Amino acid sequence: MKVVICGAGQVGTTIARQLASEGINVTVIDLDPEQVRRVDESYDVRGLVGHASHPETLREAGARDADMLIAVTRSDEVNMVACQVAYSLFNVKRRIARLRHAGYLAQDKTGLYAAEHLPIDIIISPEIEIAEGIARRLRTPGAFDRVPMAGGRVELLGIHSNPGNAVIGRTFSEIAEGLSGARMTVLAVVRAGRSFMPDKGDHLAAGDDVYVLTESEQVEAAVRTFGHQAGAARKVVIVGAGNVGSHLARKILRVASRIDLKLIERNKDRAEEIARELGDRAVVLQGDALDRQLLAEAQCGSADTIVAVTDDDETNIFTSVLAKQAGCRRAITLVNKSSYESLIPTLGIDAVVSPSAVTVSTVLRHVRHGAIYALYTLREDFGEVIEAEICEGSRLLRRPLGQLGLPPGIKVGAVVRDRRVILPDDETALRVGDHVIVLVTYSYLRLAEALLGARRGLFG
Repeated sequence: MKVVICGAGQVGTTIARQLASEGINVTVIDLDPEQVRRVDESYDVRGLVGHASHPETLREAGARDADMLIAVTRSDEVNMVACQVAYSLFNVKRRIARLRHAGYLAQDKTGLYAAEHLPIDIIISPEIEIAEGIARRLRTPGAFDRVPMAGGRVELLGIHSNPGNAVIGRTFSEIAEGLSGARMTVLAVVRAGRSFMPDKGDHLAAGDDVYVLTESEQVEAAVRTFGHQAGAARKVVIVGAGNVGSHLARKILRVASRIDLKLIERNKDRAEEIARELGDRAVVLQGDALDRQLLAEAQCGSADTIVAVTDDDETNIFTSVLAKQAGCRRAITLVNKSSYESLIPTLGIDAVVSPSAVTVSTVLRHVRHGAIYALYTLREDFGEVIEAEICEGSRLLRRPLGQLGLPPGIKVGAVVRDRRVILPDDETALRVGDHVIVLVTYSYLRLAEALLGARRGLFG
C-alpha cells in the first residue's frame, strides 16, 4: 500500500510514523524544509518539500501510484484542492481531508463533496469530534475518556483509580468479575507513565489510569467501582468560544435542558457573535480567562467542570489550574503539545484532550477500512482498540479463546452477537458475524489482521 500525506505537522507526522511502522510506503509533503527534514530523518518515510496541492509536487510524491491521499495541512483550502488534484490528475483511489471551518463542514450535507464536484471521500473535523467526546465525558464525570462502540452497546472508559477506593489492591480478575457490582473487561493500565496489558493476577494500585470495556447500562456502576460518584455535570464553564467551544456549547444545550452554562472568550467580536447565537440559554463573558476576577465572575469555583479549549495550550493549562484552586471539581483541558503530557498529572487536571490523537484515530480507522467498524488510539505509543467483524477464515474461529494461545499484545475485550453483549472468558468461542472489540498493541497489528481474517484486509 502507498500513501501520500499532505502536512508534516504533529498530526501528519504521527500518522506517517504509525503507517511506516506497519510497512506501508509513505511520502510526506510540507512547505517547511525543517519539518520535512525531521520526518525524513526520524522515520522510515520519504519527505518532500513543496506545495501539497500543486500537481507537480503530487506527481513527484508518487501520487500516480498512490492508494490513498491524506490531506492534513493547516489550510482547509489546500486540503480540498489536494484531494481534487489527486482525483482529477492521478486517479488516487481514496482521499481524506481535514476540514475545520464550519462553513465548509455545513456543505457536506449539500453534496458538494461528491466525486463530480469536490471529490473528498472522508471529511475529518477534529473540532466536532473533540466537542462530542467532551460532551460524553460531561455525562460521566468519573471517566476521563468515554468512547461508544458496537453501536453504543459497549463503552470504552478511561477511569482514574482514586486513592482509598474499595478495590485498591484487588486483582484485575476480581474487579472484572463484578466485585463492586459492574462486570467489565480491563484492557489496559497506565501506571507511572507506563502502559501495559494487565494479567488477571495483577493488582490495582492507587493512581492507576484504567481502560475498561463494559455494557452501556453498566457505565455508572463501573465508574463507582474505582471510587467516583457518577452524575452528569450541571454547572459548566467553557473557556474559548472557537470551533471546539462553540460546537460543545451547542451540543450541551441541545441535550441538556437544565444546565448552567457560561463561556469565556477573549476576542470581543467572537464573544458578541456567540452571545447572539446562544441568547439567554448561556452567559458569555468577554475577557482573559487567566484573570482571577473574571473567573470569579464566571463562578468557576462552584462549577462542576471547567472545559478549557482555546487555541493556546498554556492558557488552557493555567486556567484549569486556577479554576481547580478556586474550588472547581473537575478540569478538562485541550493540549496540543505532546511534550506537556508528563506534566499534566502533577497539576491536578482531570482529563486532557489531544486534537492530534483524535485526528489520528479517525484517519487510521479509514486507512484500516476492511472489516473495521470503529478504532480508537489508546495512547499513541501503545496500541489501538479496534471493533471488527469476524469473517470466514478467521483463525479466531478454531477453538475457544482460552485455547487459541493469543499473544500478549492482543486481548479480546467484548463480543457482540445478535445485539447481545458478551464479556468473554477462556471458554467463549467466536462465530462468523460476531463483532469483537480487541485491544492490539502496535507490534501485533499485522498478526491481528491475519487472525481476524478481514474480508478486504485491515489495511486497504
